[in-house]
Amino acid sequence: MILDQKYVNGRVVTMDPAHPVASVVGVWAGRVVGLDADVADLPARRVVDLGGAVLLPGFVDAHNHLAWTGRASRTADISSCATVAQVLDVLRALPRSTDWLEVAGYDHRALDRRLTSRDLDLVGPRVYVQDLSGHACVVSGDVLGLLPAAALREAQRGADGEPTGFLAEAAQTAVRALRLPYSLDDIAADVALGAAQCAREGVVLAAEAGVGGGLIGSSPLEVEAYQRADLPIRVQLMVSADLLEPVVAHAADGIRRAVPPGLRTGLGGDRLSIGALKLWTDGGMMARTAALTEPYVGLDTAGQLHDDPSAMRAAIVDGHAAGWQLAVHAIGDRAVDFALDALAAAQEAVPRPGARHRVEHCGLVRPDQLDRIAALGVVPVIQPTFLWAYGDDYSRVMGPERAPWMYRGRAFLDRGIVVAGSSDRPVVDGAPLRAVQFMVERLSREGNAIGPDEAVTVEEALRAYTSGGAYACRLEGALGSVAPGRFADFAVLETDPLTCEVSRIGDIGVLATVVGGEFAHDEAGFAAD
Repeated sequence: MILDQKYVNGRVVTMDPAHPVASVVGVWAGRVVGLDADVADLPARRVVDLGGAVLLPGFVDAHNHLAWTGRASRTADISSCATVAQVLDVLRALPRSTDWLEVAGYDHRALDRRLTSRDLDLVGPRVYVQDLSGHACVVSGDVLGLLPAAALREAQRGADGEPTGFLAEAAQTAVRALRLPYSLDDIAADVALGAAQCAREGVVLAAEAGVGGGLIGSSPLEVEAYQRADLPIRVQLMVSADLLEPVVAHAADGIRRAVPPGLRTGLGGDRLSIGALKLWTDGGMMARTAALTEPYVGLDTAGQLHDDPSAMRAAIVDGHAAGWQLAVHAIGDRAVDFALDALAAAQEAVPRPGARHRVEHCGLVRPDQLDRIAALGVVPVIQPTFLWAYGDDYSRVMGPERAPWMYRGRAFLDRGIVVAGSSDRPVVDGAPLRAVQFMVERLSREGNAIGPDEAVTVEEALRAYTSGGAYACRLEGALGSVAPGRFADFAVLETDPLTCEVSRIGDIGVLATVVGGEFAHDEAGFAAD
């Protein structure tokens, strides 16, 4: 046998308990065919000399937003502004290439006061300012006038009873409906930009968390844009539950609603496939819309559910009955209660062992919820970097009792729960190694401890971003370890995160990313050897 590639002269951390470390990897037809002595003496068309670098299975980002990431990279950003006056200066300086003027990165916590529609009216018509969380926006007064009455009723109001221009959750979705769709070519270009960013960070599979509708959909034809895009990595698409439609199925099938023409989890190929059905049950901590059982500290709100509870429950039950794996967005503990109740009801109505439903974020999980998550076989898909970036703020509004419950690690693992790591990019830094470091240290950017009892080992954190992510995406037989039969999907690092100082893990350089034996990123020039 002649191998296509043979990787030598490096340390291979396989994440495979049966063969944890290797020094030689053989690749044929895009897959690993053997390690060490099994392939060491075989000839190869290309020998890749790692030069002492460390090869790991490529990272899996089980929840991110590629199109949004790409769009954010070319959209004016106001996250560095400290005052409303500075925000308005940025807006006035922007050229108008469309009827709408859009900027991203709004964070009311960083400004001298909250931005309002009256401020934006000084700039011009159709101004849309995206909240950093993705769960809210601020718009100019003329946009408020275009909203349907139901959305306007949900608008935040000031002391005078008038809308302030701040809109969250369903009300924000109504604004986006006025702006959408983006063109397929633009979406495809944005997807390619987002995927390239992933490749530079060692990510080989990105699960796009919602296409075709919902909070972050870009077009009803969005899947076509992903088919058009030049994808350097593998992509799995979560389809928005907004696309569920009533169907007349055979009575024996027990299906009331589906995504025409019967699409569900698992369709597609090695590069682009359909993953879970995405549903939203609440908002986010940043926008203070994550649904809690007790109010945010210092505020008179406990957040909000995303939609009418009966409608959300019906979507979960119907999506489950239609054969989908479900990815249920639930950040606050009240939303987690709702998600678990609905998933249990779905399983009771239509038993499906091995459905492997997911709860996206699991941002605040009470102690009494942990065993129930384990019993239901639910996979928490977490974003540890939120607490590195915003942990001090989140801890303040949660208070000392609840702060240790945020974005858990150890408590899940101790109950045998598979944890999947992800980024939710572009809301925070998407680099997996940054998240791995936080999971071990549990320190915010400012150096403060956030739930230190939830700390895990480096190996456990790496598993969350390799085998754990692959498991959440139902691809553990193809990704997540360097083992015979798995895809030749690797991240090549300058230093071994298992042996270097924990405080340096987030800064480890990604020298190359390999997808199916092809270099998607090659900073070190391995492909030229």
